[in-house]
Order: sequence, then structure tokens, then C-alpha cells
Amino acid sequence: MKNFPTIALTLGDPAGIGPEVVARTLRDPRLPRGFRYEVLGQKSGRGIHPGKLSRTSARAALRALGEAAQGCRSGRFAAMVTSPVHKLAISRIQPGFAGQTEFLARACGLPDDAAVMVLTDPKLTVALCSNHCSLREALKKLTAKRIIYVTQIMRQFLQQRGYTKPRLAFAAVNPHMGENGLFGDEDQRIVAPACRKLRAEKIVLCHLPADTIFHYAVQKKAFDAVICAYHDQALIPFKLVAFETGVNVTLGLPIIRTSPDHGTALEIAGQGKADHRSMLAAVQLACQLARHTRKENPK
Repeated sequence: MKNFPTIALTLGDPAGIGPEVVARTLRDPRLPRGFRYEVLGQKSGRGIHPGKLSRTSARAALRALGEAAQGCRSGRFAAMVTSPVHKLAISRIQPGFAGQTEFLARACGLPDDAAVMVLTDPKLTVALCSNHCSLREALKKLTAKRIIYVTQIMRQFLQQRGYTKPRLAFAAVNPHMGENGLFGDEDQRIVAPACRKLRAEKIVLCHLPADTIFHYAVQKKAFDAVICAYHDQALIPFKLVAFETGVNVTLGLPIIRTSPDHGTALEIAGQGKADHRSMLAAVQLACQLARHTRKENPK
């Protein structure tokens, strides 16, 4: 096992369900072989109690996240899989903390918007043009350049996973795609030009109303991924169909990071009720991406 690549698993905030889902995942016979797994974080100790946030537990989560990021950058780890943290708890000890996605972008020396948040499951894959911010701020951040960047990143990700010609769609910002300006002009002013520029690169991005696009993506299997303008536009339909098994993957960075698509679940922490399927799926995807990277860049 000495020569096996190592996957880092962070415990997240130890007051949450991270320690439990990590332990269950490591015991699961479906855990990918051919890898070593190193757990980072503090799961017990003074000031750490299941279901109760504290500055101690927040510091433990932040330390583990930083160690995993540094290890991925140095080559110590082939990939990292992060358990959930509590954003507000960490922001109290590190002002400006918005989420693990943004933290990792900064750890790699990149701006926050270099990172692209993607949620994926066999039922649905979505990408976000903005991550953790208000809806007002998300609309300010939405530009044709951002849509093009996210679409290009998503296309590359899908090609890595075996989709030779990914079918991509964009969920319109406004009701009925703005109804020719009656309900807003973002779709005509921002999205349409992005679609035209992508078409010039031979990338087709279908632009459809958000109230029907997920029906076609999930029920009709018409698209391999949907690009969304803001957080909840993507997360609401995704969690509806893949709450227990979805995976959060961060794209656009020089490291591989995946995460289960759930939070700390403080209300059930320490009770033996946590479902580890999302963590297992996150580990499986991290290993898949690590294998692809090693194949593309053999030492």
C-alpha cells in the first residue's frame, strides 16, 4: 500500500455528523481499492460535543481543511474529500469565511470565482455561476464571461467522465426567460450573448426557462448538465432528486476536492442516524478523478 495514492478525508466540524459518516464510509465494502485513506481532524476532546457548536470545534474543522489543501498542493494527497463545516461558526474565528469552496480557491492562490461549484449524481448534474452570496449579489456577478467560463469547465469535467459530446443547458434567470424584457432583461442582455460566443467555439449551450429545464434534464434525460445562475436555482432541484447520494465537487482549481452534499446535521449528530451514502459517493468520485489525473499525468 506504500505506493497507493492517498485520499485525505476531513472530519469537518466534529460537532456535526462528519466523524460518523467518515467512519461508516471507511467500513463500507464499496470503498474504492487501490488507495490509502488518511483522516484529518479532531473528533473528540475538551470543548467538542456532538450537536453543540463551539470555537474549539470550528478551529478543528479549519485546521483539517487547511492541512488537506496544503497536502493536495504539495502532492502528499491525490485528492481531498471534505466533511461539512458550519460556515457561521468558522466565520466567527476567521472573518470573511464564506465556505469551503472559496477557502480552497484562496488556498490555491486564486480568486474566489476561479472555483466552480458543481453538484453531481446519476440523476442530475448542475453547475453554479455564483456560490455563497445573496441573490442580489449573485445577479450582479452574472456576466457573459462567467457563464462561458463555467460552461467550459463543466464541459471538460463531463468529458473526463466519459461524455464525448456533453449536452449542456442554461436555466434562464427570469420567468419565461424574461418574456422579451417584460420580466427582466438578463436573459437577453447576458445569457444570449454567452450562448452565441460558446457556439463560435462549437459548444452548444441551450437556453431554456428554469421552470421546465429540470423536467427535461431529469425526466427526459435531454441534458447531461444544467448551468445555473445562482445557488438555490441549482440546489433546490438537485436536493429534491439526490439528497442522500449527491456529491459536491469543486472545479477550476489545481487540486481535486469533493464533498457530500449535506450539512453538519447537528440535530442528529452522535445519535447513529447519519446516512453516509453521500460521503461514500464523494470518495468514489474523488478516486475516479484521481485515477484520471494520474493517467493523464503519469510520473
